[in-house]
Amino acid sequence: MIDEYGPWAVIAGGSEGVGAAFAHRLADAGLNLVLIARKPGPLAETAEAVRAKGVEVRTLELDLVAPDPLKALREVTDDLDVGLLVFNAGANSYGHEFVTGDLDRFQGVIDLNITAQLAFTHHFGALMKERGRGGLLLVGSLAGYMGQAQISIYSAVKAFGRVFAEGLWLEMREHGVDVLELVLGVTRTPAMERAGLNMDMPGLNVAEPDDIAREGLDHLKDGPVWVAGGNDEAARKRAGFPRDRKVLAAHEAMRRMLPDPS
Repeated sequence: MIDEYGPWAVIAGGSEGVGAAFAHRLADAGLNLVLIARKPGPLAETAEAVRAKGVEVRTLELDLVAPDPLKALREVTDDLDVGLLVFNAGANSYGHEFVTGDLDRFQGVIDLNITAQLAFTHHFGALMKERGRGGLLLVGSLAGYMGQAQISIYSAVKAFGRVFAEGLWLEMREHGVDVLELVLGVTRTPAMERAGLNMDMPGLNVAEPDDIAREGLDHLKDGPVWVAGGNDEAARKRAGFPRDRKVLAAHEAMRRMLPDPS
């Protein structure tokens, strides 16, 4: 893994839950880490734990909805050879009926899940394309397969993330850069617990963070989309079977046969 995605990996949302699980697995594989998170306590704890595995670790306490988060990130990464970006910072920060909700709060959901993700992916993706290898792993959600009341904006941005990953995969595969949208269902994370979700509900399929991280890294080459945690059937029921690689490649080949719109 270090030959393809090393020597450094950046994990946005890398302090707890799935992000921390990615940190431990990547450290076990010998990759040095840049961990980004908003809460200093969990960030320092995870950094100390993975540093004990013998890798270098840099931390950045950063709110991704702050103005120009990429500038702060570049200050700690511009001297590093980053071969993997894990964008795991896409929680639903505001749920509300849309027409009576606060537009500024909705904008925060958009900035976290789209604006920051695009900025980070644009920056590191360009560097990976130039060197001819790397990986972009974007963590998504089953919420993006169907509109839902109270979280209409969150569902919409997660749908955007999945379609964006499909197009990005088509663009980057010719340059040795793997792209994967890792779609999560219910996962036993501190964020889910803080949201008050009852993990013991009968019939609820609950995944563990370490299993999700393992699955994501195992299938990083199987992009553009991988539905994790045994939730394939749930994805089918919500929005039909996810588009696979051959279908996307065929669509791209057809598009290239059309006249240049410019």
